[in-house]
Amino acid sequence: MLISLSAQCQQLKIALMKYSGGGDWYANPTSLPNLVKFCNQELHTNISDDIPTVEPGSVEIYNYPYVHATGHGNVIFSSSDVENLRRYLLAGGFFHFDDNYGTKDFVFREMAKVFPDAEMVELPTNYEIFHQKFDFPNGLPKIHEHDNHAPVAYAMFHEGRLVFLYTWECDLGDGWEDPQVHNDTQEAHLKALKMGANIIQYVFNHN
Repeated sequence: MLISLSAQCQQLKIALMKYSGGGDWYANPTSLPNLVKFCNQELHTNISDDIPTVEPGSVEIYNYPYVHATGHGNVIFSSSDVENLRRYLLAGGFFHFDDNYGTKDFVFREMAKVFPDAEMVELPTNYEIFHQKFDFPNGLPKIHEHDNHAPVAYAMFHEGRLVFLYTWECDLGDGWEDPQVHNDTQEAHLKALKMGANIIQYVFNHN
């Protein structure tokens, strides 16, 4: 295991992934701080509001039970990134990539290098990540419209454990941002935060 996730007295940290390829990994600067604040209030977690940036090939990634990425466009993992990210996930880490727009083909290509024998599967709406503190009977909420598709949660499993989550046509990260950034309603902002809290709760309870 990476660290003891059950120790409430220990302050945990989550991180933002800085990846190569040209995609804007730095998008949504207010999203993770807002999610952390919400989780600490609603789930009584003890997550630091200091959100470090970590690269997939860095040894620092092992300090974080949950690593988030977002952006538009291309994503590239080097061979050393692939090897290190695989070790991180096998050691108990969790990687969540929230599509801001246009990353799906690139991310699926790169994650196939990390787990070449694993399938990218669509999580059913009865999967427990949608039914943590907050109930989402229809699966992912729709925060922003992209190409008129329903939101989908794609996942990779290793030996039955969920290690990678890709949220598509949903835009959770935009929804986590300060509402005025994208002119989101308070309802949409709250839905996004609740789903994000479910992901965090699931990761902390299962990894």
